[in-house]
Amino acid sequence: MKTVRLTDRTLFVVLVMTLLFINAKYVHALSVDPHELKMSGQWFIKHFDANSLQVPFSFNYGGKSSSELFKTWGVDRKSEVLDQQRTQHVLTCTDPNTGMKVRCVAVEYKDFPTVEWTVFFKNCGAKDTPMLENIRAIDIDIRREANGGEFVLHHFKGSTAEVSDFQPYEMVLDQRIDKTFASYGGRPTQGSLCYFNLEQPGEVVRKVESKTAIYENVIATARPGKGMIIAVGWPGQWSAQFTRDEGVGLHVRAGQETTHFVLHPGEEVRTPLIAVQFWSGDVIRAQNTWRRWMIAHNLPRSNGKLPPPQLTPCSSHQFSEMVNANEENQKLFVSRYVEEGLAPDYWWMDAGWYKLPKGRWVDTGTWEIDPNRFPLGIKPISDFAHSKGVKIIVWFEPERVCEDTWLWQNHPEWLLSPKDVPDSSGWMREWKLLDLGNPEAHKWLVNHIDKLLTEQGIDLYRQDFNVEPLWFWRSGDSADRQGITENFYVQGYLAYWDELQRHHPGMLIDSCASGGRRNDLETLRRAVPLLQSDYIFEETGQQCQNYILSMWIPYHGTGTKNVAPYHFWSTMAPNVIPCWDMRDQNLDYASLRRWLKQWREIAQYYYGDYYPLTPYSLDKDVWIGWQFHDSAKKGGMIQAFRRPSSYTLSAQFVLHGLVSSAKYEVTDLQTDTKQTLSGEDLMQKGLIVSITDCPGAAVLEYKECEK
Repeated sequence: MKTVRLTDRTLFVVLVMTLLFINAKYVHALSVDPHELKMSGQWFIKHFDANSLQVPFSFNYGGKSSSELFKTWGVDRKSEVLDQQRTQHVLTCTDPNTGMKVRCVAVEYKDFPTVEWTVFFKNCGAKDTPMLENIRAIDIDIRREANGGEFVLHHFKGSTAEVSDFQPYEMVLDQRIDKTFASYGGRPTQGSLCYFNLEQPGEVVRKVESKTAIYENVIATARPGKGMIIAVGWPGQWSAQFTRDEGVGLHVRAGQETTHFVLHPGEEVRTPLIAVQFWSGDVIRAQNTWRRWMIAHNLPRSNGKLPPPQLTPCSSHQFSEMVNANEENQKLFVSRYVEEGLAPDYWWMDAGWYKLPKGRWVDTGTWEIDPNRFPLGIKPISDFAHSKGVKIIVWFEPERVCEDTWLWQNHPEWLLSPKDVPDSSGWMREWKLLDLGNPEAHKWLVNHIDKLLTEQGIDLYRQDFNVEPLWFWRSGDSADRQGITENFYVQGYLAYWDELQRHHPGMLIDSCASGGRRNDLETLRRAVPLLQSDYIFEETGQQCQNYILSMWIPYHGTGTKNVAPYHFWSTMAPNVIPCWDMRDQNLDYASLRRWLKQWREIAQYYYGDYYPLTPYSLDKDVWIGWQFHDSAKKGGMIQAFRRPSSYTLSAQFVLHGLVSSAKYEVTDLQTDTKQTLSGEDLMQKGLIVSITDCPGAAVLEYKECEK
C-alpha cells in the first residue's frame, strides 16, 4: 500500500504490470485458514491459559511491575460460552495486601483467528491504593523467522479534514527502530488511525534456472507471509509503540497514553479494548478477514439487521446547517425529494435546531428546540417525513458547552474547563466540556436526550464532537491522578450510548467528531460513521477515503453535491448524503434518478470482500479503482476513475475472488454494454475498462452466468 506516482506516458503499461503483480501476490480464497485459527488458539493459550501467566498486558503498582506482583497475587479463572462462536474468559488477580483486583476479560473467537481483551482495575480495599501507572493494554514480544523478511508495519493517517485523510503508509521495522504513534487532542482517529497491520513477509526462495560462465538466471519466489492486525479500541488519547531489538524481536505496547493515579475505595478504571487478528498469506487477504469479522461481530444492527445502503439527504448547505431552517422549509425539502422520485431513506437535520443565544450553530449547551423557528418542535417534521415513508436523523453535540447556555449557567459543577490549549486550537479556550464521568451529569444527559428522541419522533441519533478533549481532561487531574478524568469520561461516554440503545432498541447511532476523528473499535461497536470526514465533495479526496476506509470500516458514508457523473460516483459509499438544492427545478433530476437506481443496484455488494485494483494515489494524472466481490451473491462490482490530468483512455484490471471455471456477464452501467468472460480470463488477463471522459468514472457490475 505504498504511495506510487505514475506518469501519464507510462500509466497504462505500469498499471497493467502493477495489477498483474497484485494478482500474483494476493490469495483469492478468503475462507479462514485452519492454520490461522491454530495460530490464534495457541497464542491465546500461551497468554491466558498457561500456568506461567504470560498475560499480554502490563502495569506498575506500588513501584513494582505486574510480572513480579502476579507471582504472589491470588489468581482465579472463569469461562462462559457467549454464543456458538465466542467464549469469554475472565482472569482475576487480587492483591492480598491492598485489595486491588485486576480483572482481564478476554474473548476467544472460533470462526475467526481473533482474540480481544480489556483489563479492569478496581480498588476493593478500604483506603487509597498505591500508585497505579504505566498501564499497557497490550505488551507483547513478537519474533520473526530468521530466514523471512523484515517486519513491515502498515499504518494510516487519521482524519484532519484534508485531502490526505486516512493516507496509507508502510514502515520497514529495521533493527533498533523505535516508533511511537498516538492520537491527537484526545480524539482517537485524529492524527493517526488506531488500526495497524503488522506484516512478516515470507521467505524469499532463490532458484538457479540456468547458468553460464558469465550469466546466471535466478528465479526469486516469495513464500506467503503472515502477520497480525492490532486494533486499539479507545475513544480517548492512546499511544502505541513498536520497538525492534538487535535480533529478530519486536516489542509492541499500546494503551491510554497517560496513566499515573491512585484509586480511591470502590473506584474502577479500565484499559482500551485490544483486538488482535492473526493471518497468513498477504495483506489484502488479511484486511478482508478483518472486514468479515467486523461485519459478523461488530457492526451495529438495526432491528437485528445490518444497516442497508442508505440515502440520507440534508439541507445544511442551503440553510447554514439548521440556523436558518424552519418547519416549512424542512417539509418542503422532504416533499421535493419524494416528488422527484429520489427515494430518501432518512431526512437529516443537522446542527442549529436548538436555542442559539448568539445566533451560531456552535452555541451548544441548551438542548431545547428553538420555539421561534419550530413552535411545535421537530415532531411535525418527523410526522410529515414518516407519512412519506422517510425516517429522520437529528444532530446533537451534548459534550461541548458554550457560554450563556443552560448547562453553562445551571450546572457549572458538571463542566470541565480547558488548560494548556495549544494556539493551533485556541478557539477551544472559550468552551467547556460536559464531564461524562460525573454520575449526575451522565444521568441528566441520558434522561434529557432520551426524552427528546421519544417525544420528537427521532429515528437515528447523530452525535458530533467538535472538541479536542485532552486539554479539558488533563485540567481536572491532580499530580497523583493523571489520566483519571479521561478514563472515567471514556467509561461514561460508552455507557451513555449503551443506555440510549437500551432505551431505543434498533436505533442506529451516527458517530461524528469533526468528521472521522472518533472511529475506534469501541465506538464502531455502537455506531456507524455516516460522514467519514469533514473533507467532503472534492473528488480525489472522496475516492481515496473510500479506497482506505473500505479496508477497515465496512459501513461509512460521505456527501454528494454536484450533478455530474464523475462527482456523483466519486462520492458513492454505503451511506450517501445528497446536498442538492431541491428548490432548483432545473437540476438534472432524470440523471440523478438513473444514477441512484444504479447505485442501489451495486450497493448490495458493499458487504462483500474488498480489493484495491490500483495503488493508492492522490495524483491527478492516474487512475484509481477497486472491486467488491460477494461470493454468496455470485457477483460484484468495479469502480474506476480516470483523474483530470490522465491521458490514458483504458486500463486493464485483474479481478479477484471469482470461480475460474465460471462465466461472468459484465455490464458497464454507464453505457449499458455487456460482455461475457470467463473467471479464469478475468483473474489472469484482466478486464479492459475504457473511460473517454476526462475526468471520468466507470461502474461495472458482473454476475456469474447460470450453467
